[in-house]
Amino acid sequence: MGAPLPRSPLAPASFPDLPAIRGVRFATTQAGVRYEGRDDVMLAVLSPGATVAGAFTRSATRSAAVLDCQEKNGQISDQGAAILVNSGNANAFTGRHGRESVKAVTEAAAQALNLPESRIFTSSTGVIGEPLPHDKITAKLDELTVNLSPDGIKDAANAIMTTDTFPKGSGTIVHIDGQPVRIAGIAKGSGMIAPDMATMLVYIFTDAVVDQPVLQSMVSALNEKTFNCITVDSDTSTSDTLIVGATGASGIRVTENSVGFMEGLRQVMLDLAHQVVRDGEGATKFVEISVTGASSDTDARTHAMAIANSPLVKTAIAGEDANWGRVVMAIGKSGAPADRDTLSIWFGDIRVAHEGWVDPEYSETAASAYMKQQELAIHVDLGLGGGTAVVWTCDLTHGYIDINADYRS
Repeated sequence: MGAPLPRSPLAPASFPDLPAIRGVRFATTQAGVRYEGRDDVMLAVLSPGATVAGAFTRSATRSAAVLDCQEKNGQISDQGAAILVNSGNANAFTGRHGRESVKAVTEAAAQALNLPESRIFTSSTGVIGEPLPHDKITAKLDELTVNLSPDGIKDAANAIMTTDTFPKGSGTIVHIDGQPVRIAGIAKGSGMIAPDMATMLVYIFTDAVVDQPVLQSMVSALNEKTFNCITVDSDTSTSDTLIVGATGASGIRVTENSVGFMEGLRQVMLDLAHQVVRDGEGATKFVEISVTGASSDTDARTHAMAIANSPLVKTAIAGEDANWGRVVMAIGKSGAPADRDTLSIWFGDIRVAHEGWVDPEYSETAASAYMKQQELAIHVDLGLGGGTAVVWTCDLTHGYIDINADYRS
């Protein structure tokens, strides 16, 4: 890639002040995997007794790192754990070289950290189809180990970026029986974003005590309503990985009935998911699409994603054109049941179509004025049943072409 991309107009004002998570330390370094003059490797180390849960892409061409993490996910251990991430090279579609690179990195990290190799989780993100220069990463492990610090989460968020224009972080403090439990996470993602588990790289940490099966159940359930409900360009990455680590350092136990913790984790996951959409390549609009009145929740989701992924809908949004006919088109092509004569559509609070026809009180002037906002909502009611869904997307601008036409340059 060339010069750094300009910061997204939808970006938050600054990186948030995240709660420190006892039991996890971070370090970053410049390994020169692809980028020069910036950190491109991140290490996070969790204390003994930590539990780890994850969700991973279902892509048929997923990377060697994803396959390795999937094999390790769900194992029970009282050992610590580590997450090692590089940016600039996805180590995907690299055949046996990819597997050898993962093996080399996990073996070296296990030795440097005195951990079992089964507790080393790696991720790689960046260009597909080029062998990973893993020796550049392993050569930095001693430096990373020495520099581990509980205060390095912001640097970690920066190190994992590729076409991202801002680092993504989110955190919260929840109370269980009056005692504070902290949650903080980081993510990367900007392009090649479509729901097929986590649609990016995400690492979330908490100081709660959570048994692995409970943590996995929570992560899997919440993933379906957060990361699996976003799309930038309908393309699913080969490297999507979501890992949640619970250090147990607070001594506060969380169970499947801990509603407050579940809600706190949901908020962090949804915030990170939204930040990925806000950093969509070339994006200038953040769009919520809600569907009600479908025959089922599954059908509602199918319709919502058809709208969110439609290039015609997304370019109309970019052009600030209140072209509700393109929403009608997307519903019709989705494959889920729909009835033209029971269909109603809103742009914000403006009903633009009702029961199969333009709304009698529709104002093109009002709708066009609404479309100039940075944050938009499109609502569809199908009038068929009780199924609902909400997804989030962004517009499609020429900036997306510019970024991806130059990605490997």
